[in-house]
Amino acid sequence: MSEASGAAEAQLNAEAQLSNEHQLTAAAQLSSAAPAIQWYPGHIAKAEKSLAENLAKVDLVIEVRDARIPLATGHPRLQRWIKGKQHLLVINRRDMVSAEARHAWDQWFRAAGQTPWWCDAKVGTGVKQLQTAAIRAGEQLNARRAGRGMKPRPVRALMLGFPNVGKSALINRLVRRKVVDSARRAGVTRSLRWVRLGQDLDLLDAPGVLPPRLDDQLAALRLALCDDIGQAAYEGEAVALAFLRLLTVLEPVAGAGVAAGLLERRYGIAAQDPNAWLEAAASRHTSGDEGRMAQRLLDDFRRAQLGPIALELPPSP
Repeated sequence: MSEASGAAEAQLNAEAQLSNEHQLTAAAQLSSAAPAIQWYPGHIAKAEKSLAENLAKVDLVIEVRDARIPLATGHPRLQRWIKGKQHLLVINRRDMVSAEARHAWDQWFRAAGQTPWWCDAKVGTGVKQLQTAAIRAGEQLNARRAGRGMKPRPVRALMLGFPNVGKSALINRLVRRKVVDSARRAGVTRSLRWVRLGQDLDLLDAPGVLPPRLDDQLAALRLALCDDIGQAAYEGEAVALAFLRLLTVLEPVAGAGVAAGLLERRYGIAAQDPNAWLEAAASRHTSGDEGRMAQRLLDDFRRAQLGPIALELPPSP
């Protein structure tokens, strides 16, 4: 390695370290100020029980996470559920974070021994590669079955993830037609359903499953911001105020994608104290209705109208 390239790598490492230290300090501040978010709808409790029963029937678990929050959308019970089964990790909504964030997360997951499959179920990016990987897993399964004198059969796969991470949209892309209801809101899928994908793969679409509780309120805030939990679990205006604080924290973080002066360019109101900003923005855009302005801000983020923004970046090794 040349002296110049070595110096450049050292500078990048130093910047990454500073970025991580900034994230850790900011995360501690945000966690203490995060609004209370709690859930556990009855249909999710029922779905988790049904899920546990059906896991015994599947060979492969296709886990879907949200590219904006890959850690917050990782279920704490996943390792218990997938024990002894093949596992494919899908990071959906790749279009909603920057290429820099995707690269950082890709390296992080691979260093942890996982191969992430990056998809955008809305337009189909990466879906063919995922299908190939799932079929390859089925071929490996049938090779083992043949070695035991058993006949080949389609691989049975379970599509698993938090609510609204795009599981149903992904299945519709895989089978190239609408076979399950899909919408960008939590709770659309309410029951388990098998879908045949050609002759090689049977997919079980499961409702989004949340953990019974989440002690990490910053992770809960990120789930609320990405609309990966139902709106009954949080107060929209409080979450919007927390989002304004989070934008300030993320703006100097490389790869997060928060452009300087974003709020002023989008809404004509410069970043300031969150409560004052919301009041000023509501006065300008929603006839003084701060609740409506809060919802508009959240909807703009969820529809990527504020640009590709990663709410999480990889933690330090």
